[in-house]
Amino acid sequence: MPSDARILIVDDHEDTLYALESTLAPLGYRLARATSGDDALKEVLRGRVGLLLLDVHMPKVSGLDVVRYMRRVAQTQHIPIILLTGFGPDTELASAAFGLGVADLMMKPVDPWTLRTKVRYLYDSHQRFQSLEQEVRVLRARLEECVAPRATALSHPGSRLPGQREDPAGEPDPGTPEERYERRT
Repeated sequence: MPSDARILIVDDHEDTLYALESTLAPLGYRLARATSGDDALKEVLRGRVGLLLLDVHMPKVSGLDVVRYMRRVAQTQHIPIILLTGFGPDTELASAAFGLGVADLMMKPVDPWTLRTKVRYLYDSHQRFQSLEQEVRVLRARLEECVAPRATALSHPGSRLPGQREDPAGEPDPGTPEERYERRT
């Protein structure tokens, strides 16, 4: 696994944290844990979280509160989130969760195979997305390095672009349209 990003597992019950860690351990990803919404937010804001498994119902700061906050912060708004709930199907919860952009909503207890499959797909997709974003930033910087000298040259009348040759007929540059007009009058 090329990335050092972690999968953050958030639940206020130690036994659930242990079960989820045991389920995900075979994937070989780095795992981290938090036992509250506040701790989850602190961990996410520190960076290097590639996926969040988040319990919906926790004291003080709920899973949905964590998601709402993350979606408002540029550095965390694209982190994939799988919400976990032990309260069974709830259409209002599903509507709110997917409206906030969570990747999935799963019922506890989770099927280990299904969870590993979803985690692998979401984590790897997010890492590819981040790699592509980085590549775009590098390409934009290179493009800017190439374009900036030409843009500067074009903004000064009479100057030539780097590598630009004189007129093939050997005649001097006729200048801007305004300069040509003034020479005629």
